[in-house]
Amino acid sequence: MRFTNKIAVITGGGGEIGRATAHRFAREGATALIVDLNRELAEKAAAEITTAGGAAWAFQADVAQRDQVEALADAVIQRHGKINILCNIAGIAPPAPFLETSDENWNATLDVNLKGVFLCSQVVARRMVALGTKGSIVNMASTNGLVGEVGLVAYNASKFGVVGLTMTIAIELAPHGIRVNAVAPGMIRTRLSQAVLEADPELARTYFQDKIPMARFGEPEEVAAAVAFLASEDASFITGHSLVIDGGQLTF
Repeated sequence: MRFTNKIAVITGGGGEIGRATAHRFAREGATALIVDLNRELAEKAAAEITTAGGAAWAFQADVAQRDQVEALADAVIQRHGKINILCNIAGIAPPAPFLETSDENWNATLDVNLKGVFLCSQVVARRMVALGTKGSIVNMASTNGLVGEVGLVAYNASKFGVVGLTMTIAIELAPHGIRVNAVAPGMIRTRLSQAVLEADPELARTYFQDKIPMARFGEPEEVAAAVAFLASEDASFITGHSLVIDGGQLTF
């Protein structure tokens, strides 16, 4: 119960990794605020937690819109008087070759994956500092923020940006008692990755046999465990770090 009486905000909380993270925090005593652009998914995840005996509620917001992020932070402060933990998990990954990547693809990906992390972190951190609340921010980077991958130029750029943003705000928020870290997952079993595998069995074989020493994809719950670790006092002397969760993929 590392998060008893803590308020944890999880963006992208309606997706597999976000939902698993919200469940993890709630099981360890936190009140989980599940934020998603899709209200139905957010409410479904919150209902799962409350049915299991945890504390959670849902909020619809576009993390790339400052006014909506401000409204989100205000709603949490009004209801709970504080925010202890922010998990920036919302993200998209529309594929396209570099020469064919449109402005729309680039802008949408950077808006959600990088601008959204900047806005949510800044808005929430301002309130944490104003209230004197020490806490933790955990961002969603990726192995694609450490090495490139063909066909995902916008996604790669956004995740490299998250790694740099994490380091920078970790430096600036450390004097306020706010730690800032990131997780960098490799291939995790989600609806998106499963669809890719089903569409291209040869790609699945390549990943399993040639790219991942552990010969499997990660599970959302394994990413959630790493997020919870970085947000907890077990990681009290860790800040500015990106924790890779990839089954050994980057060792190749």
